Amino acid sequence: MTDTMPRDLLELARSTKGFMPDDEGALLHRIAFERLPHGPALEVGTYCGKSAVYLGAAAQAVGSVGGVPATVFTVDHHRGSEENQAGWEHHDASVVDPEFGLMDTLGVFRKTIARAGLEEHVVAVVGASSTVAAHWRTPLSLLFIDGGHGVEPARADFRGWAHHVQRDGLLAIHDVFPDPADGGRPPYEEIYLPALASGAFTEVDVVGSLRVLQRTSGSAGEPLA
Repeated sequence: MTDTMPRDLLELARSTKGFMPDDEGALLHRIAFERLPHGPALEVGTYCGKSAVYLGAAAQAVGSVGGVPATVFTVDHHRGSEENQAGWEHHDASVVDPEFGLMDTLGVFRKTIARAGLEEHVVAVVGASSTVAAHWRTPLSLLFIDGGHGVEPARADFRGWAHHVQRDGLLAIHDVFPDPADGGRPPYEEIYLPALASGAFTEVDVVGSLRVLQRTSGSAGEPLA
């Protein structure tokens, strides 16, 4: 096994629609490679599959765990976050379904994962994050939160998912901007700060806006303070 991402998958990740800079993607791939032997990873917010390629490439490199392919679950309703809607900065009209007038990135995501040859390792869960989280019971070795960036979606993602991270597992949070001049506040105020305040997580790495925290107390399924 190697934690070096294959060139073809790296180029595919770079060319896929999304908002993950190369250095942050490299960190995401590395921590996924480290953690996937200990259990599945899950990302909240998939969009067109850019980050899923970084995660899935790590799963492919790990191979199997206990006879089962190393697995990355991706949770997204594929209707776009608030900032992706018409009239907002990150809207892309090319992924709007003309029949319903709504964003629909599921088809683009599926093609991305198929082109990458990662369908064995990347499993799409299509639905609202809060709904899926309410029924989720599997401990996670890695949780990557990059979902809706509004206050309520960010708060719900933290409350719904962070307690599923297993002891020594990692919580990665995208678009964390301590300085308001650099970007939006909810991932910082509603996910990052509460994770640290819970006493269950300690920051272990940072690249750009990607913060990585390790669960140092408690166990998967235990409520956070």
